[in-house]
Amino acid sequence: MHLTRIALLPVLVLVLALAACGGDDEGEDAAPRTDQLTTVSPQSGACDPVEAPEPREDGALEAPTERLDPDTTYSLFVRTNCGTFTISLDQETAPNTAASLVALAREGFFDGTTFHRVVPGFVIQGGDPTGEGGGGPGYSTVDPPPDDAAYTQGVVAMAKAPGEPAGTAGSQFFVVTGPDAGLPPEYAVVGRVVRGIETVMTIDGLGSGDGPPSQPVVIQEVTVEES
Repeated sequence: MHLTRIALLPVLVLVLALAACGGDDEGEDAAPRTDQLTTVSPQSGACDPVEAPEPREDGALEAPTERLDPDTTYSLFVRTNCGTFTISLDQETAPNTAASLVALAREGFFDGTTFHRVVPGFVIQGGDPTGEGGGGPGYSTVDPPPDDAAYTQGVVAMAKAPGEPAGTAGSQFFVVTGPDAGLPPEYAVVGRVVRGIETVMTIDGLGSGDGPPSQPVVIQEVTVEES
């Protein structure tokens, strides 16, 4: 699917376009954004300069059928050329999406992909093998978010197209970088950054408007941690 870009309206509104990770070509629901960052500071020092990886084709995978152990806490350790951060997955809110992300990480699906979209003070978005905002694993899962879902700084949720049911997810995820993205409860909330928010904000600092960051931000490896 093609990523529908955020439309920049003069001064007042920034419209959100979060792409699905395996669905129909559609525009995205509009939603307000915040222009204020919290006081979390980025990591000192620039990101390591790297070449952008070659785009890959969409995945042709099947959705995992094995459930995660409900008594185990699963986290994704994300290593990038800008540093590392850890996402604690929320099995209660998004059991299907969490199981999918764990399976994809174990297959190395995310390794060598990029954060293809960075909107400062709003979100950083990655997980697309094509690097253009239209790719995914070849399947989707659904975990409708609760009505009171809050997309605040550090929350990790899944991108989708507007024609898809609430909570539809493929492989594209976003991390909220502003205090509150002001999004409706449409996007599966899969977890939260529990370590390395400074890395997230460093990536956020490479954005200018809506689009790719000013230098490549590569997800070098995603590994699964259990506790």
